[in-house]
Amino acid sequence: MNYYVIYDGNCHLCVTLVQLLETLDQGKLFRYAPMQEEETLSRWGITAQDCEQGMILIDGNVPQRRWQGSDAAEEIGRLLPLGSIFVDAYRALPGVKWVGDRFYEQVRDNRYTIFGKRPSTYQSAYCVDGNCK
Repeated sequence: MNYYVIYDGNCHLCVTLVQLLETLDQGKLFRYAPMQEEETLSRWGITAQDCEQGMILIDGNVPQRRWQGSDAAEEIGRLLPLGSIFVDAYRALPGVKWVGDRFYEQVRDNRYTIFGKRPSTYQSAYCVDGNCK
C-alpha cells in the first residue's frame, strides 16, 4: 500500500518534515511530490488553489480518498508504527483538535516568513512515479 504526500518543496519546515518521514519510512509506505510539480498533481486533479490549503495525503489504492492540512498530518502520524496511539489520544482531548487545526493554519499561511523559503524545490528520493529528478 502506498500513500502520496503532496508537500511544499520550497518550504524549509515542510522539507525538513518530509526528510524526517523519509528517514523513518524509507519509502515503504509513503511517496512524495512537491506542490510545485503541477504535471504530477494534475493526474489527481489537484490545482495550485487546492495546495493553498496545505499538505495533501492521497491513498494510492483509492486516490479519491484524501486528507488535507492538519487532517493529513494526523493521518500520516496514524499510519506510522505506534502513531495511532498518539493521534487517538490527541483527538480524544476536548478542544485540542480545534486548537491544532488553527495552529496548522497559522503555520501554513506564514511558513515562509517563519521558516524561510528554499532557493530550489526539494525533490524526494522516494518520488511518486519512481522517476525522481
